[in-house]
Amino acid sequence: MEIESAGDDAFDDDFDEMEGYADTGPGVTRRVVTAAENRHASRGWWDADADNYQAEHGGFLGEADFVWCPEGLREADAKLLGDVAGRRVLELGCGAAASARWLAGQGAHVVAMDLSAGMLRHARDAAKATGIEVPLVQADAAALPFAGAAFDIVCTAFGAVPFVEDSALVMREVHRVLKPGGRWVFSVTHPMRWIFLDDPTEGGLHAVHSYFDRRPYVEYDETGAATYVEHHRTMGDRLRELVGAGFTLVDLIEPEWPEGHEQIWGQWSPLRGRLFPGTAVFVSEKAAVLR
Repeated sequence: MEIESAGDDAFDDDFDEMEGYADTGPGVTRRVVTAAENRHASRGWWDADADNYQAEHGGFLGEADFVWCPEGLREADAKLLGDVAGRRVLELGCGAAASARWLAGQGAHVVAMDLSAGMLRHARDAAKATGIEVPLVQADAAALPFAGAAFDIVCTAFGAVPFVEDSALVMREVHRVLKPGGRWVFSVTHPMRWIFLDDPTEGGLHAVHSYFDRRPYVEYDETGAATYVEHHRTMGDRLRELVGAGFTLVDLIEPEWPEGHEQIWGQWSPLRGRLFPGTAVFVSEKAAVLR
């Protein structure tokens, strides 16, 4: 299976234009990042972490299954995408593409896309293991390399949206590549989680950050350059991004922590999950008739 790369060299060219950083030592902060710095950090992080991520979470996600969130909500049960048989589907931020392979198994015509070559390497290996191959594309979610109205459905489970500096642009790009009447469904960390520490224990039950602080969470190296970037948007921000791009919100799912589910995934845990939501799943549609 070939992995197509869209504009890969441009990512490095943009990063080279960034201003230099003073030698500050590695650390964590909240600060503004440029789009180029963000892309470089995200690609580098997920390339380097791909093996560890798959080793830790691959069993939970499955080889050909669609799991929306750490709470374990599966598309097979939730049916948020509707009938996918015969539909053209794009999965953004696909990682190892387990969801794309599940969709292919349901009769969908799927393209799986990710910024990270490391994650797509796992997608390629899993395709060989399962015998379910889908086209893989390496590209930036803020500049989708597809023609307008190319897909019936676009989806992502915790991919792309929180890792892009201009997530409103991602919404507009998704709207562009969707056919009229197409559906856009994505899951992200629930916005209210940003007021707490990423701690699955009692220490993560105390509010310590402002809900309204939209500066991204940034991990940086000894030169001050970002190595990991994740963005917070309020619930209102997300709704305005969708509406501004031309979508209509169909549903907003806040999965409850299921009984008997004891697996801890980062900051997600039974303790926290029983008290407040950890995931928000936005279900939206493009107008069937464009005015």
